[in-house]
Amino acid sequence: METPVVRRKRPPLPRPPEAPPTPAARIRKTAVAAAEEPRRPRGRPRKTAEEVDDGNRRRKLMDGAAKLFLTKGFAATTTRDIAAAAGMHSGSPFYHFESKGALLHAVMNEGMVMALQSQQQAMAALPAGATPHEQLRVLIRHHFEILLGPRSGFIPVMLYEWRSLTPAQRKGIARVKDAYEAAWMPTLDALSRQGALQATPGVARLFLFGALNWAVQWFAPKGGKSLDELTGEALALFIREA
Repeated sequence: METPVVRRKRPPLPRPPEAPPTPAARIRKTAVAAAEEPRRPRGRPRKTAEEVDDGNRRRKLMDGAAKLFLTKGFAATTTRDIAAAAGMHSGSPFYHFESKGALLHAVMNEGMVMALQSQQQAMAALPAGATPHEQLRVLIRHHFEILLGPRSGFIPVMLYEWRSLTPAQRKGIARVKDAYEAAWMPTLDALSRQGALQATPGVARLFLFGALNWAVQWFAPKGGKSLDELTGEALALFIREA
């Protein structure tokens, strides 16, 4: 018998090394990968419809409570009154605020925070090189807007119901209030150096806020002076014209 011939398999030839991808190919590959990868949302996630609705309800409660605290007083206002003013069930306020006292604190505190922020924006909008007189005009005009404008309930409530807060609540709001009033001092100091201020800066600040805040007692929007006219007359009380 013949011995069968065993054929050996040839080893595969080595493949030539692949050429590195060109810059254009790398760019195309990166672009495809970026298109396939899901995009991540930037910034804070959007509020859900439920969260927006809760925020609106909370704002309605605060606005309604501010008006009631001002007209009826904190002690005489019930949570049922507040819920009715906001168009809610009697127990709804406790979903947003743990007590009537917490609601009073929120009205004052959030009002002062809003006032501080809008005051900063009003001053930042002044042109570079605005005179101290122009700065004080903006500060007074802004304060009248806070006192007498559409969202003006919190300052009168703060003036009349300050003692209804707990000591801890008063301390927290006082910090924001002090920051709001302290922003007036550089302008008053500059006016004093010019000899235009009718009193020392510290005393002028106290008189200014005392006089301006009292406007909530007598100001009549219909048939009275405009806020711009009030601002001009308030300036004349405290500023010595050259």
